[in-house]
Amino acid sequence: MFLSLDFESEVPIYQQIRLQVIQGIASRALAPGESLPSVRQLASEIGVNLHTVNKAYQILRDEGFVVIHRQRGVLIAEHPCPPDLAGYLDDLKSRFAQLVAEAKALGIKPDQIRKLFVEASGFRLQASDS
Repeated sequence: MFLSLDFESEVPIYQQIRLQVIQGIASRALAPGESLPSVRQLASEIGVNLHTVNKAYQILRDEGFVVIHRQRGVLIAEHPCPPDLAGYLDDLKSRFAQLVAEAKALGIKPDQIRKLFVEASGFRLQASDS
């Protein structure tokens, strides 16, 4: 598994690992059922503490992105889903609202926000999606 970590970033390493695994799932670079490196192996490969990788994996498990088996290790979930989908959607809406408010406060127009969303997500929005 290839990770590109920025040790100078303000984003904690465990969050960078978490985000890159999620991006791998979203881009289909990581397939359902695919094994991730063990905590020890990944920590050794990227030069971080075991607890850092373990924390990222535990969060990914709690969020429903991976499953952890004692014998088979850490696997990409067959059907990623948070334990509380309604709560997740509420949180997602709140995070979107915060980002949109920041953009509006900076004078970014709604069409620019929509364009950025489409570019970042890879979604193709149509009139019926609005």
